[in-house]
Amino acid sequence: MPLELGYWPLRGYGEPSRLLLRYTETEWTDAEIPLTEEGMKSWFGDKKLNLGLDFPNLPYLIDGDVKVTQSVAVLRYLGRKFGLAPSEADITKADVFEQNIADLRETLSKIAYGSKDVFEAKKKEFVDKLPKRVEEIGNFIGAGPYALGEKITYVDFMALEYLDNLAYFSPESFESGPVPDYLNRMKSLPALKKFYESEDCSHKSYAINAPFSNWPGWPKKE
Repeated sequence: MPLELGYWPLRGYGEPSRLLLRYTETEWTDAEIPLTEEGMKSWFGDKKLNLGLDFPNLPYLIDGDVKVTQSVAVLRYLGRKFGLAPSEADITKADVFEQNIADLRETLSKIAYGSKDVFEAKKKEFVDKLPKRVEEIGNFIGAGPYALGEKITYVDFMALEYLDNLAYFSPESFESGPVPDYLNRMKSLPALKKFYESEDCSHKSYAINAPFSNWPGWPKKE
């Protein structure tokens, strides 16, 4: 049976794993949970508790007898499964980079889902500090071509998606330099380029965050 990845019809925290699966051209089932009253009632009412997950949550991954939740755990599992785990020498470097990228995405989430009253103030505070963070990431990646050097790993798919989210939130922070170059290289990988340019590319219809958030990040209409 193909892998099953369950998540909302959003980019959110499920998209890095989706991108990794697209890159590997793996057959997988996109078990989308509709963001409707009926869909949410089904997930929270029974499906969530009847999949045999130790810690029921979204995203979830089912690969035969293996059942995984938590977005980073899912991504790490897929990295190991498809030969995209860091080398022993690069594990610590990968951990540091992974957590730095995850921290930025978590901050974006807190702004998007926080109080509407402080959204603009929190956004400005974050955006003012973002260029320095992007510079640090650029220095880490350098010429790459990937985050850890010559070998592509699972952290590249987290970085691709979450940095792309941030570039949409604050385009002026990503106008030039190593990070935009890195994102362009990742998006130009044949399998990913095919996805991004396809008519059914979900990034053309999916928001980055939930529609009810302060900043959904809906795709721009062409």
